[in-house]
Amino acid sequence: MSSYDVRVYKIEERKSKRAGKPTFTYRVRWQVAGERFGDSFKTNALAESFRAKLITAQREGVAFDERCGLPEPMARALNTRSWYEHVVAFVDLKWPRASANHRKGIAETLAGATMLLLSSTRGMPPEATLRKALRTYVCNKNRRDAGPPPPDLAPAVAWVAENTVNLTDLAGAPLVRKVLDGLALTLDGRAAAASTVHRKRAVFSGALRYGVELGHFTGHPMDNVKWSAPTAEDEEIDRRAVANQQQARRLLVGVRQTTPELEAFFGTLYFAGLRPEEALHLTNDEYERPTRKGEWGWLHLTGATVEIGNSWGDTDDTTEDRGLKHRSRKAVRDVPASPPLCALLDRHIKKWPPGTNGRLFVTRRGPGGMYVPTAGRPVTRNAISTAWRKARKATLTPAEYRSPLATVPYQLRHACLSLWLSMGISPALVARWAGHGIKVLLAVYASWIFGEERAAMDRIAERYEELPEVDESTE
Repeated sequence: MSSYDVRVYKIEERKSKRAGKPTFTYRVRWQVAGERFGDSFKTNALAESFRAKLITAQREGVAFDERCGLPEPMARALNTRSWYEHVVAFVDLKWPRASANHRKGIAETLAGATMLLLSSTRGMPPEATLRKALRTYVCNKNRRDAGPPPPDLAPAVAWVAENTVNLTDLAGAPLVRKVLDGLALTLDGRAAAASTVHRKRAVFSGALRYGVELGHFTGHPMDNVKWSAPTAEDEEIDRRAVANQQQARRLLVGVRQTTPELEAFFGTLYFAGLRPEEALHLTNDEYERPTRKGEWGWLHLTGATVEIGNSWGDTDDTTEDRGLKHRSRKAVRDVPASPPLCALLDRHIKKWPPGTNGRLFVTRRGPGGMYVPTAGRPVTRNAISTAWRKARKATLTPAEYRSPLATVPYQLRHACLSLWLSMGISPALVARWAGHGIKVLLAVYASWIFGEERAAMDRIAERYEELPEVDESTE
């Protein structure tokens, strides 16, 4: 609660004796909303200075906090916390409801912001050590709750706890701008991707908004900064990275030759447009076989399996099962399985039976190269990347290998959706099968919506009427 009902009284001089010598103290007295407050000073000059601040605030119409009696700016400064303390509190607030990967994203952003909000560099640990301490311990609630930091990070944690700016310092635009500019760069000083900048800006904004909720700011500090995030020019798919049908077929054959147990995994990305984490979550029961050979089947997707690393999830597992992207936990997305994909899946299941949990794409071990069902541990991200690198190297021409063509498995999904759109399939239907919003689909795949350029130009040409021929004899 705050009030403008303020009265400031004259300074009261108080005399006392200690060891036979008289001593004086000077007490400033004032009243806020009928409640009396006071503060004592050793010299009259200090008391006059403090009293002058109260009178100035009163004359300028500044509200006074009824709890402590101080003008609101002074009250906020009195109750402020350091940026370090605020980071810890914000991480703890967000942790219970955040996914493991979102927790990692929060930690990465706040670690970067903290490196820009140091109050001193005296005695600063090596930058790499300090950043690691922030990202893996300070901004990780699980590890903080487990006990003190490891010996190699303890000095860095202790140092940064004492050397960050006060939270109220962020009320000034220059410091906020400094952080925003820093978050827009990668560690090597290059411009970060637009999507990365937007994500980090949102986390930093959320941390400041939490400061508003706690009363440390009168308004959101970013409101005072005219700073524009980079435009998302890189959202649209690079056509050079999208494999055509012949290239995609070669790549899948390359996987068959180098890592055959993952051919069907990559096949689901290309023929059905699945995200890699959705393919890892796919179970035998979610694959609806066609009634006859050569017909279409269905994939009934129920979630995604994501690799998260240690200490970011709520269990000791290094993977996390979650619902479909941007959908409720119980949502199901039905995706048609073309005859070529059904043939791949049938052959895969026959040769490499599902894990004991029904998952189709799991790690497999066995003597002499024999693959056996496992407890259902999903194929690791490293194994997927290694298999894809081998396939690219084995099947692409030297020029294709050096190009951006299908450098990561996710680009098989891009190839699938681009192919569907170029064939004239309704964007609304493609968006439904792909698990996209239509707006996002149109933004990302805009150059594919109306098919290949030659076909589009042919359609346009058909609409134009021929002009009358010129009678050259009259010229």
